[in-house]
Amino acid sequence: MIRLFRPTFDVDACLKELKECLEEGWTGPGFKTDQLEAEWKEYTGLNNAYYVNSCTAALNLTFDVLKERNGWQDGDEVISTAITFVSSNHAIMLAGLKPVFADVDDSLCLDPADVEKRITPKTKAVLFVGLSGNPGKYKEIREICTHHGLKLVVDAAHMAGTKENGKFPCQDADSVCFSFHTFKTLATADSGMLCFQDEENEKLARIKAWSGINTAAFSDYAVKDHKTYKWHYDVPYVSNCYNGNSIMAAVAIAQLHCLDKNCDLRRKICTKYDAAFSKVPQVKTVKYDEGVVPSRCHYQLIVEDRDGLVKFLNENGINSGVHYVSNINYRMYAYAQGTCPNSDYMSEHAITLPLHLQITEEETDKVIEKVIEYVTK
Repeated sequence: MIRLFRPTFDVDACLKELKECLEEGWTGPGFKTDQLEAEWKEYTGLNNAYYVNSCTAALNLTFDVLKERNGWQDGDEVISTAITFVSSNHAIMLAGLKPVFADVDDSLCLDPADVEKRITPKTKAVLFVGLSGNPGKYKEIREICTHHGLKLVVDAAHMAGTKENGKFPCQDADSVCFSFHTFKTLATADSGMLCFQDEENEKLARIKAWSGINTAAFSDYAVKDHKTYKWHYDVPYVSNCYNGNSIMAAVAIAQLHCLDKNCDLRRKICTKYDAAFSKVPQVKTVKYDEGVVPSRCHYQLIVEDRDGLVKFLNENGINSGVHYVSNINYRMYAYAQGTCPNSDYMSEHAITLPLHLQITEEETDKVIEKVIEYVTK
């Protein structure tokens, strides 16, 4: 079976980093998470970086912190996309805010014109999802947010390794949330990074991410050469435990050092897909603006009979997927049914094809052959 996703690890580099953690006897937050945060800031050019246990944790902390520090009220609105993993919009709901869905364009990212139409006096922020590593019309979304005084949050779960003119393209967002899930471009088992523009937001996130314990007390313990443990601390918030650990950070450090090389390999596979499918009028590829070097976390096609193609590929030993079903189809977001026709269409017609570093040329050729066979029959 040709797998849809398959993580690839630099095993020797991972073991070297992990060995240091195990020999030190320190596997929680501390010296490795600190190292990763410093390297991530250098790699992305972002002002701050806080290592957490998932991108979902980063999103939850983002909306919790922004709500508190900006005085948002329950029921205030965040404009978002329906074409994303459901945790993106759950994070808005968990903060007591309301997702208001805007439609997507042919990049499968938010359509700026539709975002503008959704703004009301209750709108406080926009959540932009860089689907498959695509920054879409991010710059236009940034301009809209600036003009209307809205916060801009980027769900960059797929964007580790995406660049534009040599830089990460969303450096001016108020918060950027990355995923290092096993099937992402920078793979661990699961973890993520929260990058606030404002350092005070990050300070509050660090408190909330450790069950609400003030970090001044915790910081002396969470270092490699700790000598004391302070048990006299305050707990100013009731919160969850979202912090990352040094085991996952060790894997991420090893993987970061080959991220650009790995994304280059993914782009080569996608270039082959693009060249083949560009000659087939029955399929449509996702659009990327000129100058963008996307991570290519996923490879997607738009086809007429998506479900039939999924079944056909599976019968021929090829895994495929859907990223994503429109969140409006889920009961908690059903209030938005009928508001995003392009998202509805993409939800029914987009298919994700196998893309990972261990796929062979022969396997890629088979995927292309079988897709074309089905859509042209």
